[in-house]
Amino acid sequence: MNIDDMILVSIDDHVVEPLDMFRGRVPEKWADLAPKVIIDDNGVDRWVYRGRPTGVAGLNAVVSWPAEEWGRDPAGYAEMRPAVYDVHDRIRDMNANGILSSMCFPTFAGFSAGHLSHFKDEITVAIIQAYNDWHIEDWCGAYPGRFIANCILPLWDPQLAVAEIQRVADKGARAVTMAELPHIDGLPSYHDIEYWGPVFQALSDRDMVMNLHIGQGFGVLRLAPDAPIDNLMVLAPSISQVAAQDLLWGPAFRTYPKLKVALSEGGIGWIPFFLDRSDRHYTNQRWLRRDFGGKLPSEVFREHVIACYVTDPTALTYRDKIGIDNIAWECDYPHSDSLWPDAPEVVLRELQAADAGDADIDKITWQNACRALNWDPFAHIAKEQATVGALRALAAGWDISTKSRAEYAAAYPHRAE
Repeated sequence: MNIDDMILVSIDDHVVEPLDMFRGRVPEKWADLAPKVIIDDNGVDRWVYRGRPTGVAGLNAVVSWPAEEWGRDPAGYAEMRPAVYDVHDRIRDMNANGILSSMCFPTFAGFSAGHLSHFKDEITVAIIQAYNDWHIEDWCGAYPGRFIANCILPLWDPQLAVAEIQRVADKGARAVTMAELPHIDGLPSYHDIEYWGPVFQALSDRDMVMNLHIGQGFGVLRLAPDAPIDNLMVLAPSISQVAAQDLLWGPAFRTYPKLKVALSEGGIGWIPFFLDRSDRHYTNQRWLRRDFGGKLPSEVFREHVIACYVTDPTALTYRDKIGIDNIAWECDYPHSDSLWPDAPEVVLRELQAADAGDADIDKITWQNACRALNWDPFAHIAKEQATVGALRALAAGWDISTKSRAEYAAAYPHRAE
């Protein structure tokens, strides 16, 4: 395949929310309680919700910084590349990277709204609705066809979650982001079908994907207290395996045959072992009398799961063992794992090294994601204008050079207001 003919749909990117995102979107009686950014005593831009800090704005939004500046240190809006929070610049960065469509996860709200859900009341429901309206209307709606709406839910109450699923589906959302391991946050586990069943049914009825992004479940890894951050980062995909175990071996997949789950940023290399182990356990440990409806666990897994990767060169060589229809690519913009602005080169190099033909490349780079999300990538943009070559031509002259935090701060002193 010629690199200019590739089509790229990223199933996992991130937005650093703009400072004014809640303006005019929260009921007047609660407007003063909406999340806002303050400058703390250390001069750091910090989102705060009802007096509780929700995280440092822009954590890991390091795209285009020199690598020696990467880290977990707080970053102010003025220090970040504007495309992380400005949708117009984001489109230009996507064009430069040859990416047609992107599904973005939250930053300050938490991947599963966990940073908001410390306050489980009607105010937080209104904030979650406001967040989703901004995401659908302002972020995704600014450029039809370029973003796939991915919404957050009030997970502390299944009926509230169902109502929000139905509401955002009516507005065009194709996915929601949920907790990998809800029991880590004190909610029932996914084995509890009485609690989660209405949510799974609503997602199935609306043909929406349930995204489980690594992060919320970190607490399941009881790492050595003196272990370096490397341990957490390298082992993070193992949390996706634990989540997959709960869904596959619990009642979820067998009870809700139309439920679709994306293991966001979970990688794909662990999957063949997991499926081999699951099938062996099922066929060998007959005394447990598990019922997969006359199928092997691996077959049920492949009916439900989209496995997402940024770069996984070895695993791509045995993609048939994973399921060629189950693999989707992700860019992870603007995090340190992101391939911007060289995603087409890296993706094609890995796939060609794995002897992937054009049909397999198309499945992994866009077709599998679009099928799972019921997303027509060419509804707004003709296919010939959706390729890497065509999009990069639109970005001619766009600055993709490396810049330090200080250089950004000098160039954008307005702090993204």
